[in-house]
Amino acid sequence: MVAEKLKNRFSVNRQNSFFGFLVAGVIGLVLLGIAGFYWFVGRSPAHLVASRSQPGAAIFVSKLAPVMVSLLVNPEKLQKLDTQGELAEIKHNLFEKSNIDYQEDIRPWLGNEITLAVTSKDLDRNTENGFQSGYLMALATEKPEKSREFLELLFSKRALLGAKLEVEQYQGIKIIYDNHQVAAGAKNQNTLAGAVVDNFVLFANDPKVLREAINNLQAPDLNLTSSRKYQKATEQLPEHAVAVAFLNLPMVAQWQGLKLSAATYDSEIMGLVLNPQGLLAETTFLAPTKAESSAPLLAQPIAAWRYIPESAGVAVAGVNLTNLETSNLAKLWKQGTSTLYGTGEDALGRLAQPLVEIQKRWGLNFNQDIFSWVTGEYAIALLPHTNNSLPSWVFVVEKSPQLEAGIVNLDKIASQNGLNVNSLTLNNHQILAWTELTTAKQKQAPLSVETKIRGAHTSLDNYEIFASDLEIMNQILATPAKSVLDNPNFQKGIAAIPQPNQGYVYLDWQKSQGLLEKQIPLLKFVEVLGKPLFHKLRSLTVSSYGSETGILKGGVFFQLNP
Repeated sequence: MVAEKLKNRFSVNRQNSFFGFLVAGVIGLVLLGIAGFYWFVGRSPAHLVASRSQPGAAIFVSKLAPVMVSLLVNPEKLQKLDTQGELAEIKHNLFEKSNIDYQEDIRPWLGNEITLAVTSKDLDRNTENGFQSGYLMALATEKPEKSREFLELLFSKRALLGAKLEVEQYQGIKIIYDNHQVAAGAKNQNTLAGAVVDNFVLFANDPKVLREAINNLQAPDLNLTSSRKYQKATEQLPEHAVAVAFLNLPMVAQWQGLKLSAATYDSEIMGLVLNPQGLLAETTFLAPTKAESSAPLLAQPIAAWRYIPESAGVAVAGVNLTNLETSNLAKLWKQGTSTLYGTGEDALGRLAQPLVEIQKRWGLNFNQDIFSWVTGEYAIALLPHTNNSLPSWVFVVEKSPQLEAGIVNLDKIASQNGLNVNSLTLNNHQILAWTELTTAKQKQAPLSVETKIRGAHTSLDNYEIFASDLEIMNQILATPAKSVLDNPNFQKGIAAIPQPNQGYVYLDWQKSQGLLEKQIPLLKFVEVLGKPLFHKLRSLTVSSYGSETGILKGGVFFQLNP
């Protein structure tokens, strides 16, 4: 549903739009660039330092704009990492239909910023003829005169192809655009408008967007830089960010035709930081009120990681689950899922179906039956099988005064579901297994009884270990056992995340991709949009950190293949 909404929003009334094609190409160029940045950084970091800490084009963007995304490095500096010709192909495809030669017509003047912004939900505010959002693209120029020559060349070639050109002076600035009106009252099709303003070349899908951009420049209280919300957000940007995205969340919801529910956070800013091993995407959500952070900060990875097998595809670890339901992360989850799906429960069913099935089958309530007694360290992991069956799982809990009562309750729930709680020895350790007895009969053989293990748990050091099957439990009890701490990809992932933090979520992309795509259909849509990034992805590490009130800060580290 969400993927379809996004697809429709970007395609309505713009199927043949040159501006839409231009924007799509530039987005592809940006994605390819950031996916390959890390390869170049280790060799020549000085060449890829952003020339400014914030987008200069924010002066053209309204403070009510839903989204602004900026690349703060000249794409030409990515040329040396284009080992497979992908960058050259995108450049060719980007300007092929306009008869523009990138090397001759754009490269000589292009500066160190490309900014894309959604400026409005609907240009004419008339819902009867569909939606046409306003889009603005700003390219920094180092040679304004060369830029003006390029603009004249671009529109003269469009005129030769049949476009009807219009030229106007607005607030002392020359605007060129073509006007393809297909019918009275209809929206412009295949429209492009352009102007050179100060040190930027501006393009838009309607001259109205350029007029508004000029107004925003000449009346600073109208533009994004005057917004207190934006100012507060940019204070949270990480140093040396090469790309920045700012989202005005209420306006984003309106733009996508969604209703923003449970609005704890009203804005988001993200910065991409280069790392010799990959990319760190640091995101900050800001609340209009002083929402308190309730999760403890950890100075180093917790010891519970030692009991998560090295083969884990997805693993999560931290401290204290008793306050999970009221934490800032839970509030963010509720806001996002309620906006997209209507209710958080519906979102859980769509995105985490196995968890929902476990709760239904066992009559569990995670918050009451498990999270309520996890006051210390915990670690949870999924281990995928090669035969595409349901993954195995591991749950590690640090011992606490509440633990014994919690285990007794789980054993009771197992019994109520028709399972037997049996004691057995595995790898010289005493194990309590939840078993199911079934009858089986094979040809020319007497009736027999089979025992199936539905779960098991045991004490190890200062932890209680739960596992879905004996094979996984045996891996954990082996001496010496190999854990994710022995995985170099895991070590590189957590090393890139700032400390102290609230724990980690770790995904080995190769091991977990199939499982995640099966459970989260929207992920395939995201992979298509970010193909250059996901094509090189090795692992992904997520964490939240920061302790300021009213702010939820976190990072996602993408470890990439060479």
